[in-house]
Amino acid sequence: MARQDRLMRLMEVLRRLPAPVTAERLAAETEISRRQLYRDIATLRAGGVLIDGAAGYGYTLTEDPALPPQSFSRIEIEALALGIGSLDALGDADLARAGRDAMARIIATLPDGQARQAMHTILRSWRPPDTRPIVEVDMDLIRRACWEETSLWISYRDLSERRTDREIWPLGLSYGPTALTLLGFCQLRQDYRLFHVARIVEMRLSGTSFRPRRVELLRGYIASRFTEREKVSGRS
Repeated sequence: MARQDRLMRLMEVLRRLPAPVTAERLAAETEISRRQLYRDIATLRAGGVLIDGAAGYGYTLTEDPALPPQSFSRIEIEALALGIGSLDALGDADLARAGRDAMARIIATLPDGQARQAMHTILRSWRPPDTRPIVEVDMDLIRRACWEETSLWISYRDLSERRTDREIWPLGLSYGPTALTLLGFCQLRQDYRLFHVARIVEMRLSGTSFRPRRVELLRGYIASRFTEREKVSGRS
């Protein structure tokens, strides 16, 4: 793991876990040795981060200079907590964990009164368990391809159980109530396709950048959907 990524993960764990956090727990959460943890704590302190505590006593993040002071109304705090809590229902563990880490960072910047409100919110997100198929492929790889606008090679099993190999330009993910779908511009069909992520059997980055085309493709997809709706409305 790169040094900067390791330090960022350590900061996130210090924000998220109840203080004081033992060195053993911090090392386990960040997947590093205790010796490396002590060095990283020293590096953060040297950079201006105020971390109280020592080996054998636990550590407490008392001030986070990377985050400016924040202030939210009580209903805004409830809305943030509700939105982040609803991520658990999407079946994407990394996304849900990222939401919890983000909430912890927000709470770390709040005044004491608002921080207590954030720890005792009253709104909860609940929905009956759905039948969303289990996703076997690496979601982080799909997100990376979308963010970096890089093509994906996928081996895909369609609803008739036919398997095809194709290169796609991934444009975005959609979390529906029963399926997670990936919008892509298929190089095999030279057209837009919605792929059920649970039906992607294999996947890898192809390395072809489509960055100059992404906005144009998204606008084209939206325009095509609008045209389809207009046709349906005209027939009804």
